[in-house]
Amino acid sequence: MSTSKQQEVVEVTAHDVQGPGVVFCPNPKMALWSTHPKVFIDVATTGEGKCPYCGTVYRLKAGEKLHSH
Repeated sequence: MSTSKQQEVVEVTAHDVQGPGVVFCPNPKMALWSTHPKVFIDVATTGEGKCPYCGTVYRLKAGEKLHSH
């Protein structure tokens, strides 16, 4: 029996990535932006990260290159 709900996938660009290769959730585009504490999600290591609170997956858009500082 599977009770998993459909998880949202958010494609991010290099412009969306903060500091050391992270994005934050909830993001400003979410209708319920204050539904859980702000967390930083690493997308630089594997190109994808998942929010531990809401399950939203953040995926680096195909072809995007992150520049090291």
